[in-house]
Amino acid sequence: QVLLVESGGGLVQAGGSLRLSCSASGPIFRINTMGWYQQAPGKQRELVAVITSDGSTNYADSVKGRFTISRDNAKNTVYLQLNSLKPEDTAAYYCNADGLYYSGGAIRDFHSWGQGKQVTVSA
Repeated sequence: QVLLVESGGGLVQAGGSLRLSCSASGPIFRINTMGWYQQAPGKQRELVAVITSDGSTNYADSVKGRFTISRDNAKNTVYLQLNSLKPEDTAAYYCNADGLYYSGGAIRDFHSWGQGKQVTVSA
């Protein structure tokens, strides 16, 4: 299977910045879409931003102009730069990726999640 490992996150004051990284490993054939989702306590997991293999991006309205998603295809890594952070951005952030991987001589679909990284923004 394909494993996603996240890094970054932490505690920051309102107006500050953080960077999240997520690297995929395993018998990867191709990664299609990579993205970031946020989940605040008691709320459903919601899309923050996604990026396709050719670099097309899509953002939640709440983060447009503040967050930037990017990826390094050679490193199978996706990044999320979080600027102008607000207390309402406080949540666990999860990396997501889908694509194809090698399995027993075949190529199969994968859809993987990272373990989540906490981002806390103080007022």
